Amino acid sequence: MKNRLFYGDCLDVLQNRIEDESIDLIYIDPPFNSKRNYNVLFESIDMTDTKAQKEAFADTWSNVKYIDQLYHIQDINLDLYKFLATLDSINVSKGAVSYLTTMALRIIYMYRKLKETGSFYLHCDPTMSHYLKLVCDLIFNKKFFRNEVIWAYEIGGRSHKQWGKKHDVILYYTKSQNSKFNWRDVASPRKSGTHMKVKNDSKGRIYQEKVDAKSGKAYRYYIDEGTIPADWWIIQQLNREEKERLHYPTQKPEQLLEKIIKASSNKGDVIADFFCGCGTAIAVAQRLNRHWIGVDISHLAVRLMYNRILEPYRDTPDQYKQIKDEIEINGFPRDIASAHDLAVSTKKGRIKFQDWIIEIMLEGVSNPKKVGDGGYDGYLTLYRDAKVKDVVLIEVKSGKLTVKNIREFIHVVNHEKAAMGVFVCFEDQATKPMRAEAQHAGYYDQESFGTKFPRLQIITVEDLFEGKTLAHPNPAMFNVTFKKAFKQ
Repeated sequence: MKNRLFYGDCLDVLQNRIEDESIDLIYIDPPFNSKRNYNVLFESIDMTDTKAQKEAFADTWSNVKYIDQLYHIQDINLDLYKFLATLDSINVSKGAVSYLTTMALRIIYMYRKLKETGSFYLHCDPTMSHYLKLVCDLIFNKKFFRNEVIWAYEIGGRSHKQWGKKHDVILYYTKSQNSKFNWRDVASPRKSGTHMKVKNDSKGRIYQEKVDAKSGKAYRYYIDEGTIPADWWIIQQLNREEKERLHYPTQKPEQLLEKIIKASSNKGDVIADFFCGCGTAIAVAQRLNRHWIGVDISHLAVRLMYNRILEPYRDTPDQYKQIKDEIEINGFPRDIASAHDLAVSTKKGRIKFQDWIIEIMLEGVSNPKKVGDGGYDGYLTLYRDAKVKDVVLIEVKSGKLTVKNIREFIHVVNHEKAAMGVFVCFEDQATKPMRAEAQHAGYYDQESFGTKFPRLQIITVEDLFEGKTLAHPNPAMFNVTFKKAFKQ
């Protein structure tokens, strides 16, 4: 079974790409920000991410679309529609109603994708948790509400005007009474209490016994099994020095997801996160030998998740290849025809052609400074050792080209003192004079490596689809962790 990454709106993925009753556990941590009004977050979309991501979010969470989605809900769940329509008619901000409507429609489809034994965890902050609980009650049925889990931490939330905000809320629902709950896998050590006597069974195991007052049935609590965990968890947020920290603004600690995944799934089960962000849920699922599905509307997040999954295996080539072969990435061009379509498309919110080439196909970093002709579109970093690094500039073109374009890019590579340059275009655009001019640029530090690696390389889109990439001395030289790229 392939693990799957999707770039795009999770509603489209849920409606068209995921089979009903195929997922064992869904965890989602949808966008929220208690420090800003929801009107700002979901209507103005005053964000500091890339323009493409901003447009994608604006298109998904806009007031215009939420009306259409509200009517869609009316056809599926009338009680839920009445609840949301009532909120829309009273003094609740349009941004909050837009958020709740957009979330409600997606949760409806998530419910359909869960197996009968499946579990659903919704991570939310106190500004929306009370509304979201009612939404989930109307979708899952309130009798399948299991817990309001409180995740407590110490970092942040200081105030001289109110109690410090030191917790998040995680709503836990199941689809039926037959859900999985492996409490022993997440149990805390049991301390023998003074109010119950300690006994030994025939195998020498220590236990305490309690008799149910109504049924008269006796229950044994074995000391070595630990105690069923409570619905409040003290797990610290990631500090700046944490090894797992990726500098993603809403990153959650792996310890938190490990607790959820161990409790509500088994090895080989399918775990899904439809608002993946930096991919903590799927990274933990991978480590715990679960299959997984990850979805995000940001292509940067998809790139980050992909690298995060592969990074632990880069020093073991066979295992790296195996893990990589088990991942299927969806939502990007998969053939030349769709690549041509992306190159000429101006559809709002779509990833740009050059960003797809640089960040997805070449695993590089887009140049944040858009300088037009005479500049470069992105770069890669080659590490000789822990201290010495070389920069490789990337130029991406999709229109009509001449040898002049290569000459201009060579000038940029020389001016920026870059070690190498990569010029990407379609096969039919790469003329013989262009290839000849590229050869005149010389070779990448031939004296050090003893092998000729062209300093300026023309790589076609067709090459990239066939798995060909930059020719260089050692794959381990690449900086592909994406941490630096994301900070940039």
